[in-house]
Amino acid sequence: MNSQPWGSGPLQPQPPVREPILKIPAAALFLALSMPLLYAVQLQLPDGGLNWAFYPADLARTLGLPGLVTAMLLHASWSHAALNAVTCLCFAPPVARMLPGGRGAAVFLLFYTGCGIVASLGYGLLHLSGTDPMVGASGAVSGLLGAALRLMGRPAWAGPGPMKDRRALTMLGVLMAINVAVGLIGYAPGTEGARIAWEAHAAGMLVGYLTVGPLFRRTRRWLPLVG
Repeated sequence: MNSQPWGSGPLQPQPPVREPILKIPAAALFLALSMPLLYAVQLQLPDGGLNWAFYPADLARTLGLPGLVTAMLLHASWSHAALNAVTCLCFAPPVARMLPGGRGAAVFLLFYTGCGIVASLGYGLLHLSGTDPMVGASGAVSGLLGAALRLMGRPAWAGPGPMKDRRALTMLGVLMAINVAVGLIGYAPGTEGARIAWEAHAAGMLVGYLTVGPLFRRTRRWLPLVG
C-alpha cells in the first residue's frame, strides 16, 4: 500500500541533517574552558591570586568585596580547576539550553555568578571571623547543579519542573548529604589536602535549585524560542 499523500510528487531524498560534534552550548563550554585558562593566569600573579580570594572576616570590613566575586575565578591547583571544569561540563548545558541566544548566554553567566556570590556569602556568614582564603568555582558550579536537578528529563522549552517534584527533591537531599559527608571527612579529588568549603557548595546548590524557576519565568518572554 502506497502511503504517499494523494497529489504529492515523487518522494525526494532529504539532505542529511548535520549534527554538531559537540552538543554543549557555547556559553557552557566557554565557562568550563575559562577555569583552567584563568588558573594559568593566576599562577603568574605575584601572590598566586590570594589577594583576590574571599576572606570571611572581610564581610565586617568591606562587605567581602571584591573577594565575593573574584574568588570563583581562582583555584587551588590544576586538578582543582580541572575538576570544576569537568563538573561544569556535566551540569551547565541544561541550564544554558534553557537560556538560548546571546542575551540568554549573558543571563546564564549572571546566574552562575550570582550563585557563586551567594555560595561564598553563605560560607562567610558561618565563619565570620575566618581569615583563611577561600577560592574556587565550586559554589557557583553547585548552583548550576541545583538548577539542573529541576531540568532533568525535560525539554529546554518547558523549563524547570516543580520545586516539590519528588525525584528532584530526593536527588537534592542525596547530593546535600554526600556534600556534607565529604566536607566532614575532609577529602575530595582535586583538593590536595585543602579544607573543603562544603557550606559554600550547599548554599550554591540550594540557591540554584530555588531560583531557576523564577529565572525561567522572567526571561522566557524576551528570549528566543527553543525546540
